[in-house]
Amino acid sequence: MAGLNSLEAVKRKMQALQQQADEAEDHTQGLQRELDGKREQHEKDQDDVAALNPHIQLVEEEWDRAQERLATALQKLEEAEKAANETERGMKVIENPAMKNEEKMEIQEMQLKEAKHIAEEADHKYKEVAHKLVILEGELERVEECEVSELKCGDLEELKNVTNNLKLLEAASLKGLSQTLDQTLIELNCI
Repeated sequence: MAGLNSLEAVKRKMQALQQQADEAEDHTQGLQRELDGKREQHEKDQDDVAALNPHIQLVEEEWDRAQERLATALQKLEEAEKAANETERGMKVIENPAMKNEEKMEIQEMQLKEAKHIAEEADHKYKEVAHKLVILEGELERVEECEVSELKCGDLEELKNVTNNLKLLEAASLKGLSQTLDQTLIELNCI
């Protein structure tokens, strides 16, 4: 009778171990699906980054051109201001050819307006490029977050290995229990 109770206890223990193994397998499959999803997202994010690289290069080139135009405009503005200052001094010194000086002033004022207009355009383009740069930096942060997700995927692989090791230990334990049970049955038959 006592042998029968211990046999039932062993069966219950085997059933409990089998249930734990099934639960571990379900958990592992869930983790695998999650890992696959993360991999797909990572690949998509890498494609997004690859697609943004030419855009970033174009923005950088546009930025360089805008800076060059701004430098040119500032230089013209400075030259125009210098010319305007010289004209003012010339008007004070020479009052007779006032008409010529007035024409020069008009030309210089037009040049100054043109230089200011160029500077305003360059400033506007600078703001656009700065805005685009902020957007690209945000996208870069998202890519960096994807890289962190990839590291987490590595941790999931490690968890899968641990689960597989647990399954192997469980199988060895079940085999040992089976051998012990067989030996107990042989001893019971001998009695």
